[in-house]
Amino acid sequence: IAESHIQSYKNQPDVEIVAAADLIPGKAEKFMERYGVTGVHFYKDHKELIDNEPDLDGVSICTYNTQHAAPAIYCMEHNIPVLLEKPFTVTLEEAEAVCKAEKESSAFITVGFQPRFDVNMQQIKKIVDSGVLGKIYYIQTGGGRRRGIPGSTFIEKSTGGIGALGDIGCYSLDMVLNAIGYPKPLTVTGYKSAFFGKDPNYSGYRADKRAEYAKTFQVDDFAAAFIRLEGDIILDFRIAWAMNMDTPGDTIILGTKGGLRIPSTECWNGTVGGPMKIYHEVCGEQVETEIPVITMKKGLFDLKIRTFLDACKNGTPAPVPTSQIIYNQAIIDGIIRSSACGHEV
Repeated sequence: IAESHIQSYKNQPDVEIVAAADLIPGKAEKFMERYGVTGVHFYKDHKELIDNEPDLDGVSICTYNTQHAAPAIYCMEHNIPVLLEKPFTVTLEEAEAVCKAEKESSAFITVGFQPRFDVNMQQIKKIVDSGVLGKIYYIQTGGGRRRGIPGSTFIEKSTGGIGALGDIGCYSLDMVLNAIGYPKPLTVTGYKSAFFGKDPNYSGYRADKRAEYAKTFQVDDFAAAFIRLEGDIILDFRIAWAMNMDTPGDTIILGTKGGLRIPSTECWNGTVGGPMKIYHEVCGEQVETEIPVITMKKGLFDLKIRTFLDACKNGTPAPVPTSQIIYNQAIIDGIIRSSACGHEV
């Protein structure tokens, strides 16, 4: 993900990249050289970087999932704004610690959900807010790939921490939770599995790496949950890195006056899968209203970086605040705990 960050920062006319840190010696240097960025100071870890760069305006955190919390907290202790990549953290306890540090800081954290800046995704919230759907009472959402387990650090517990849930599940959760105002989750009944990731015959792996990846795999490749939200709303969720199906279904939002169908994508990390459709009544007749897909001229990652920079420069609130995303993390954490204990939490 650091590649996407550096490319977008280079696209901005008012950015100077001054420092980088990586735990692996020489990795940051090679990274900046590959992208043609010069004049950069290099450090062995986030603490050394922060301690030696007193004039930073902002920091992007692109570490392993399991390492998100520590540098975010350290930046907050030094009042430096942060763009923290998703997932927010691995555990709810980590998320709470980050939020506590942010509240005690003059800086802010924004979480890296670029779909928030897609105009089609924004239409979902506008439709809900318009009242055309009435009171929302049920939501079905998720996504998945038929064969799409990533390799490397994504599949190890020590680095990824969580699998499909944190990699792509957080996107579909944010899409619908943001649309309805991020109500507080009350209970979660969750399930997760790893049938494909641990299978040495899984066809999605490189043929010469199948046995190695299957042995290394320590996270989830599928998860599902039934979540009760404040406001008497039910959220029916499922996500997959791999499954024997092309899609787990479209996202649907049911209300007392109308329903919204959002065509599915693999992981909701960009835009919608096609024209959305509202099912409602007009003058007593059942009708369907199609919402055309809007083509965007600017890339979502550039917009994510730009809104972070503008918040840093102008002192405006975090574009994607932790006060919302902690509920996203609470649901993911609840799914993991519920799956482990075999009952609702």
